[in-house]
Amino acid sequence: MTVTAIPALRPQLGDYSSIVCFKAVITGVEDTLGPDGAAVVFTRAGKVRGQQLATELGLAGKNVPVDQIAAALDQAVGRGGTRLCAVTRSYQEGDTIVIETQETVCSAGEPLGSDRKCTFTLGAVWGALEAVTGGMFLGEHTDCVLRGGTSDKFVFSPL
Repeated sequence: MTVTAIPALRPQLGDYSSIVCFKAVITGVEDTLGPDGAAVVFTRAGKVRGQQLATELGLAGKNVPVDQIAAALDQAVGRGGTRLCAVTRSYQEGDTIVIETQETVCSAGEPLGSDRKCTFTLGAVWGALEAVTGGMFLGEHTDCVLRGGTSDKFVFSPL
């Protein structure tokens, strides 16, 4: 799969900003809307971003095999891309699709045991998955590195 280079949005500073600033947006929205309201907003924002990303990469509607989705997403949002997270594994369990991530922007700097959810990251993976497969899913953040998991695991059930 070929990833097309996207021109820099900020020629002087580059396209990356501080995780600390992003987390301030998250906590500010949580303070305003409450944790549940913020979760809806960030999950939806992530879905929109994931759909855009899949389209930009030419993956929308390509129905990439499930076991290859992690590599395609990691190229875009991992170390060589936007650095939202490392997408480490994708696989099918029955009729569900599981995508595992590490070092999510949502969990960065959080203490072990934190109840922080990876809402934006879940949404981004969810939106990309739906765009790639053409399917509709219900997404859920199950395992979490902050609460003893080996990865942040996102499980998608078909609708």
